[in-house]
Amino acid sequence: MKRQALSLFLTLFTYLSFGQVQFTKSYPDTLNKKRLHTAVAVEVGSYLSGLYFLGGIWYKDHERVPFHFYNDSKGYLQMDKAGHAFSAYRESYAAYYALRSAGIDKKKALMFGGPMGLIFQTPIEIFDGLYEGWGFSWSDMAANTFGSLLFVSQEILFNQQVILMKFSYSPSGYPKYHSILGETEIESFFLDYNGHTYWFSINLHQISGIEKLPKWLNIAFGYSGNGMIKEFENPDYYLGKPFPHLDRYRQYMLSIDIDFTRIPTNKKWLHGFFSTLNLIKIPFPTVEYNCVDKFKFHPIYF
Repeated sequence: MKRQALSLFLTLFTYLSFGQVQFTKSYPDTLNKKRLHTAVAVEVGSYLSGLYFLGGIWYKDHERVPFHFYNDSKGYLQMDKAGHAFSAYRESYAAYYALRSAGIDKKKALMFGGPMGLIFQTPIEIFDGLYEGWGFSWSDMAANTFGSLLFVSQEILFNQQVILMKFSYSPSGYPKYHSILGETEIESFFLDYNGHTYWFSINLHQISGIEKLPKWLNIAFGYSGNGMIKEFENPDYYLGKPFPHLDRYRQYMLSIDIDFTRIPTNKKWLHGFFSTLNLIKIPFPTVEYNCVDKFKFHPIYF
C-alpha cells in the first residue's frame, strides 16, 4: 500500500509542478525554447527528486536484499493496480502536453512524452525488488504500461483524449480500526484505498456524435473497494484485541462528469487551472453496485 501512496504523491507533485506551461487549446508552430526548457526541467527534476526520495529516504531504514519478485496481483482487490494505471496515465498526459505547448510536433511529443508515465513508475518497482518487505511486481508494471498506453493510443487514434482517467476521494472511516490506513487525515488520503475511487470518464459528445450534447459532458465509470485493512485479508487481532469483521468487496460506479478542458475560455491561466482540475472526478449523483448491498444510489458521491 505504501508504495502506491508514494506513486500517487509523485503523480500529484509532478502534475501540479507543470502548472500553466502545458495545457492549451492550440500549439505553436515554432519551438518555444523557454517553455521547452521549463518542461524538461520539471520532468528531469521530478524524476531525479523521486529517485533521491526512493533511495535516500523511503528505503533508508530497510534492509537491502538480492533482487526478488512479489506477486501482489490479488492485493487490495486490485485497487493499487487502478492507482498505478492512473498515475502512469496522468504522468504521460502531463509530459506530452508540456512538450506540445513548447512547440514540439505531435510525433516527437508522443515519442518522448507518451512513455513518461511508465518511465516514472518503473524505478519504484526496481527499488521494491531490492529491499526487504517489498518485491518487483509484474502486475504493477502491467498497470503502469496500461496507463501510458491508454494515453498514447487515444492520441494516435483520436488525436485527443476521449477517455480520461480521474480520481476521487472520500474518508472511509476505516482508519479508526488500524493505523496502517493513516494516523492523520493527510496520511489517510494516500494510504486508505477504501476512500479511493478511480474513474474512466468518457466524453458523450465524441462517442455519440450528438451535436446538441454539451461538449464538456462526460459519463463516468468508477471502481473502488471497501472493507480492506491489509493487503490480502484483514487481521484477526489488533493491539491484542479481536478485530471486528469487515466484508471486503468491490464497488462499481456509474455517474456523470465534466471535462473542464472542453469548456471554452480565452484565458490561458484558466486553461491550466481546468486541466489540473481535470484530475478529479467532480461529485455528482451516482449509482453504485456491489455484491453486499447490490444497487445503491448516492445523491452526491465523492
